[in-house]
Amino acid sequence: EKLRKWVKPILIVCFSLLVLVLIFGREVGGARRWLRIGGIGFQPSEFVKLAMVFYTAYYCDRKRSKIEDFKRGLLPLLGMVGLFCGLIFLQPDLGTPVLIFMTCVTIAMIGGARWQHLAAIGLTALPLIIAAGWFSPYRRQRMLSFLDPWKNAQGASYQLVQSLLALGYGGLTGTGLGESKSKLLYLPEPHTDFIFPIFAEEFGLLGSWVIVGLFAGLAWCGYRISIKTSHLFSSLLASGITLLTLYQAIINIAMVTGCIPTKGVPLPFISFGGSSLVVTLASMGILLNISRNVSRA
Repeated sequence: EKLRKWVKPILIVCFSLLVLVLIFGREVGGARRWLRIGGIGFQPSEFVKLAMVFYTAYYCDRKRSKIEDFKRGLLPLLGMVGLFCGLIFLQPDLGTPVLIFMTCVTIAMIGGARWQHLAAIGLTALPLIIAAGWFSPYRRQRMLSFLDPWKNAQGASYQLVQSLLALGYGGLTGTGLGESKSKLLYLPEPHTDFIFPIFAEEFGLLGSWVIVGLFAGLAWCGYRISIKTSHLFSSLLASGITLLTLYQAIINIAMVTGCIPTKGVPLPFISFGGSSLVVTLASMGILLNISRNVSRA
């Protein structure tokens, strides 16, 4: 409830950071996503994820009587979400805006928005996302290489092919802790976005299912917390935090297993990265706070 009063100032700060990163951000791998302030480097888009969950829950709580109306209820919300997603897309980054959009739309649906409106928006957004990928040379290359990764195993599909090989090397029980060969300069980014194949190589299929099971357990706990709280804002916030974490895990695992084109989305709790880990742990702190108040009630 204390954080609820800070939703608008948080949005202003996040908006300012996204503008600053486009102007003064540090460019890494052709993308300008990092900002350094006072000797500390961080990724503003990671904080925007949680901020948009806060705002969507706050908006749906305040506009609960109007959220079913497309023009007066849903459209202003989507306009704000679209503004922040657009700024992140300019970095350029396509994976994070898609993640934020998916999470906010689901929160709106839980908050009372009509599924017909959301389905129409989804059908409109899908061609735009495909176009954004197709008309960007490096994204188009990723999309084409994803369809047949073995066709160009030493070129555009190298990272995905090495990821699939690492998954295969692990077998049922894995090679053992620290015994991965793929992380020895074979698989790029083995400590960030592609850490799951390394884990799968060392702990095998059984270990991979443990990770999937833990995320499923987290989803169940978040669901239980959200339905037990009687306050709409807290319920939507708990749902949003759970969905954000779960969607991010699904996208990352689907990406490294070749189910979707590769995107720069880290695996929550496991991928190396200060900004992502800070935001994820802060999200869990808020979720635990909601859970504690439910238990007291």
